[in-house]
Amino acid sequence: MRDEVLEVRFGGYMVAEVHQKFWEAMARGEFITDAAQGAGSYRKQGARWLVACGGVRPRRGRNLKGRCLTFAEREEIALLRARRQGVRQIAAAVGRSPSTISRELRRNADRRGGYRASIAHAAAYERACRPKPAKLVANPRLRERVESDLDQKYSPEQIAGRLRREFPEDPEMQVHHETIYQALYLQSRGALRRELTRRLRTGRSVRKPGRRAGQRKNRIPDPVSITERAPEADDRAVPGHWEGDLILGRRNASAIGTLVERTTNYTMLVHLPDGYTPELMRQALARKIQTLPKALRASLTWDQGTEMRDWKHVKLAADIEVYFADPHSPWQRPVNENTNGLLRQYFPKGSDLSVHSEADLDAVAAELNGRPRKRLEFRKPIEDIGPLLLQ
Repeated sequence: MRDEVLEVRFGGYMVAEVHQKFWEAMARGEFITDAAQGAGSYRKQGARWLVACGGVRPRRGRNLKGRCLTFAEREEIALLRARRQGVRQIAAAVGRSPSTISRELRRNADRRGGYRASIAHAAAYERACRPKPAKLVANPRLRERVESDLDQKYSPEQIAGRLRREFPEDPEMQVHHETIYQALYLQSRGALRRELTRRLRTGRSVRKPGRRAGQRKNRIPDPVSITERAPEADDRAVPGHWEGDLILGRRNASAIGTLVERTTNYTMLVHLPDGYTPELMRQALARKIQTLPKALRASLTWDQGTEMRDWKHVKLAADIEVYFADPHSPWQRPVNENTNGLLRQYFPKGSDLSVHSEADLDAVAAELNGRPRKRLEFRKPIEDIGPLLLQ
């Protein structure tokens, strides 16, 4: 049995002090990127954790209260043991009792008597598992009934409530709705078929973390609503009011910033060769806006993307007022949305946008600004804004 345990392959999911930080952040309303970074990882790994667990936070690793050795402590033990330190010396360095260290070395050494942190942690993780057969696995009759009701598009709560009504004296034919959800999303339990998630109202194969009202973290700190923008920007009578957004490349790994003047449709493209993190975005955007004369820097309206987290820096550096459209309201930035559609002729969806140089972007913007526009009575944007650019 001991040899079988030692064959368990070590994985990051076993390090509770790391991945549980990720789940705690998700429960607080953080986004995947922020939650993964808080756990010392990255967005793709966070997405893997979500998918592997079906979006359900694992119970294992919660509230250990220092009782169990952490992976970091096991790494320290392995390092000190390699230096031929004694049990009491290791215990003093790690801050554990000598009996804890002695028991750890005795239980979790490999076949040759050596001690490696990854092997020891995997062995301890597997040994701590006390599997209990899921109710929907152990009771075929109940499982068939639940699957039949799911096929009829009953919700788990409706199924659980109906079973309590039909079998009030038979607890073996009753099940909590959360048990059904976990059986659907946690395929490791082997209770219900994953394809049955399509019968749920949402149709999601991964559970979305539920949050209470006001719990979700705001993307933008202290955003100024578009409703506070000057009336002259709404009627497009005075040039100098801009709309901005990003167009994204393949797998959202690259981006180009777009700036469109509301009155003249004049377009500028922001070069983002190294990504569109808030830090990179604020620098590139401010630098681009600073090329405009002061008369054309009245306001900028952006959507509520995380790339504009540092909007206050942009406001100060470029001396321009910044406003934000309401969530999921692209019609509040119509000129920009229309221009982004035109730009897809040059930058198709699914392509790598980082391959384009700043000179390439300027050339595309110049070509777009030289197109006649119906809204301008077939004048060109450069013709309307040209005299203002020379001021």
